[in-house]
Amino acid sequence: LLALQEIQEALSRSDMVTAARIAEQQLGMSSLTLHGAHEIARYMPKGMQDAGSGMHRAASRFAIAAQDAGVTGDLKSALAALSAITAQCVGCHAGYRVR
Repeated sequence: LLALQEIQEALSRSDMVTAARIAEQQLGMSSLTLHGAHEIARYMPKGMQDAGSGMHRAASRFAIAAQDAGVTGDLKSALAALSAITAQCVGCHAGYRVR
């Protein structure tokens, strides 16, 4: 959530470079080692693993869209890509809860 907040803050400043960097380094495919995803994934149900992988891929796609928006000035694709990240979060949290 902190990374998403930092991304939104960067977007509010039109700082696409920072938004892209945060997304890729903290959430994207490049962040898997940072999170220890490979080690903990084996303890997760397959659906949760898939949702996590989907979120990481969505974050990497957002990073590219944010970089593109920095060049073109068109935020629509970047905002849609950001929504795809949070959709993965919402889907996973809706399906997997500690009770």
